Amino acid sequence: MHKIHISQVDALFSNGIYPIEFLLYFKKDIDTKKIRSALKRLSSFFWPLFGEYRDGVISFEKYVEDECYDEDVVSKKFDIPETEKERFEAFRHYSPPDIRGLFLLKVTQFRNGMILVPKMNHLAGDGYSYFYFLSALAVLSQQTSFPLKSSLMKLLFKPHHRRTTLRDFSFQGVELEDLQQNGSYKLESDEILRKDVHSVIKEVSRSKNLRVSTNDVLSAFAVQKLVQVQQEFPREYVELTIPIDVRRHIKEYGRRFLGNGLMLHTIKLKKDDIDSLASEEIAIQIRNSMPYVSKKSYIDYLRYLEGLIAGREWERFKPFDPRCGCLVTNISRLPVNKLDFGTGPPELIFPLTIEKNSTTILAWDGNFILRFAY
Repeated sequence: MHKIHISQVDALFSNGIYPIEFLLYFKKDIDTKKIRSALKRLSSFFWPLFGEYRDGVISFEKYVEDECYDEDVVSKKFDIPETEKERFEAFRHYSPPDIRGLFLLKVTQFRNGMILVPKMNHLAGDGYSYFYFLSALAVLSQQTSFPLKSSLMKLLFKPHHRRTTLRDFSFQGVELEDLQQNGSYKLESDEILRKDVHSVIKEVSRSKNLRVSTNDVLSAFAVQKLVQVQQEFPREYVELTIPIDVRRHIKEYGRRFLGNGLMLHTIKLKKDDIDSLASEEIAIQIRNSMPYVSKKSYIDYLRYLEGLIAGREWERFKPFDPRCGCLVTNISRLPVNKLDFGTGPPELIFPLTIEKNSTTILAWDGNFILRFAY
């Protein structure tokens, strides 16, 4: 049996909040026997995804297909509605309402193709981990006359699971409050031209001799829109939370780390500034707030989380608080081309996870789509 203690960041999601879930639509059917075989083969390397969580520990004993794979065939065509809201209303019905373990792959075959809906508990890993695993699953599911041997699979795909390598940590499995609110959300989407983002970056460089990133600019657009449409935020400050992937900064993690390699950075912005300042000024405030990520600063962040746990400050021990702020997640660099299961990459990738007062940044036709939920 494999066992591993969860990390301080994993613990933020220990109550099952914010599962990672995308709908992938393929016009051509995929050989599901190969997918099932690939799942089983990868379970020995990516075992935390196929384990169970209890009292601060993920454990894995053996692979059981019925617990992580479900397949269905329907006689109708798969239709793609026009608007973001219509798509979400139509597509969410294909989502598994609940999963017993930490990962489930739901496959549905239609008359005009197939959809895959991989659903992963955020406790098991972040978005990088999710697509790391799916990319490996896609490679093993492709048609080939030369099956990969175990030694080559290990060289190509094997992740590491050293979640507490920076600091020893033991979580007691406290039942945390779930701030997600059931019911309907208002959904909107705005297309942002890439050239407009570059114009803001150039203007800041020219007039202020400062450098802001694409994510800074898009986050500024996002928080300004949410403050405009959301009337529930406090009057004086709005908290903007941006997840930072720390893998490239922490050599103990690296690109093969499976888990939550995240630092959730929060900046308080004056609501009056958000309402009155130009987007480039907000982008500058966001850039100036961004922390320098190093091993030392990340360990300090882990200590901060431990302090919240020790003080039982559960009101503050959460990824973000939708009651007084918003979350902006950038997934515009999804590895779409790596999700080829043998019949080509997906025609559509649609995120099914909805967080109140959040924005998801997507890429579309060379530009960006900001999807708002409030």
